Amino acid sequence: MNLQDTFSKVNKASRSLALLTEDKINKTLDDLAQLTWENIPEILAANEKDLARMDPEDPKYDRLKLTQARIEAIAADILNVVKLPSPLNRTLSEKSLENGLKLTKVSVPLGVIGIIYEARPNVTFDVFSLCLKSGNSLVLKGGSDAHDSNTAIVKLIHQVLEKNEIDPNIVALLPPDREATAEMLQAVDYIDIIIPRGSQGLINFVRNNSKVPVIETGAGIVHTYLDKSGDIEKAAKIVTNAKTRRVSVCNALDCLVIHQDKLEDLPKIAKSLGEKQVKVFADKPAYEVLKESYPKALLFEAEDEHFGTEFLAMTMSIKTVPSMESALEHIAKHSSKHSEAIVAEDQAALDIFLKSVDAAAVYANTSTAFTDGAQFGLGAEIGISTQKLHARGPMALEELTSYKWIIRGDGHIRD
Repeated sequence: MNLQDTFSKVNKASRSLALLTEDKINKTLDDLAQLTWENIPEILAANEKDLARMDPEDPKYDRLKLTQARIEAIAADILNVVKLPSPLNRTLSEKSLENGLKLTKVSVPLGVIGIIYEARPNVTFDVFSLCLKSGNSLVLKGGSDAHDSNTAIVKLIHQVLEKNEIDPNIVALLPPDREATAEMLQAVDYIDIIIPRGSQGLINFVRNNSKVPVIETGAGIVHTYLDKSGDIEKAAKIVTNAKTRRVSVCNALDCLVIHQDKLEDLPKIAKSLGEKQVKVFADKPAYEVLKESYPKALLFEAEDEHFGTEFLAMTMSIKTVPSMESALEHIAKHSSKHSEAIVAEDQAALDIFLKSVDAAAVYANTSTAFTDGAQFGLGAEIGISTQKLHARGPMALEELTSYKWIIRGDGHIRD
């Protein structure tokens, strides 16, 4: 397979985006939201074909599944992006030199963005709305699990682009096979940045094999540490929400790290987890405390493999520690640098945790479920970056831009 012609068309089309007005971009997105509402039955029918090929017990099933409510929420998110100010052509800084040259630093698109993602058809809508608003063209490489859904969605996007007289080549959906992924990772002459969204295995593969620069997003191995000063009622609510609100997302809790002085309160914290049928892998001290109160069919002794695992299911682990230092050490060893939280009332403990933990989002007395572009007031997100170069945390419009220097003179030459 040779996809260079596709890449070339997307790259060429990206240059036309620079001349689009903000009004035209907003009208296009508004039209897409409307067309999405009108075509909910068609989108759901395509999604049903994808769902029929996947085991409902697969952790990715919930990510793949679209419902009328979810599609309506997606359309609402598109309209939220319309309301956001454009991130383009903003003057970031300016100055005049002694020789009379005038320098202006201006925000510009990244160019051509490649997205490699698994069973998440909502990503197709999200990344398009963000990329169009930020002036970027888009190469999409979805997985075979969601190919029917993605195809239906991209068809709607192309209809809207043509209606608004925008080159539809600004968006291309590649075949779902591995050969397309391999070509995409080598497309240095056409694609400016690649963002993988999915499992740690996918992210590692892209990072290790791509010649195109990569922004790592997605995999969340998430901890909440209950300090010896933590409030039990707060802890119970936070842990339950972080674990059970939606288990298939990357901000869901994977491991409760508990100070040994709080072990006697563990049954209270775990009560609602048991009611919601959460499977727990507890280390020996936690297991001994829980074995009389937690549902026996859901409680197991933890092995090493249960720490540092992103479960993406109604499953979590519990680690007992003797001190804050031990908690920090455990988190540093197993964290994916996505989202980490502490429950504590002691201000010194809060300060140490917030300063010491290396993650894109660090929480105090709050559920990690808030790591999300919309929750942060950014509109939809293209992903959550877990690295430190260019962007970190939820990536929205501002993070999809770079900048260039504009220098104005009047016949200046350098000595």
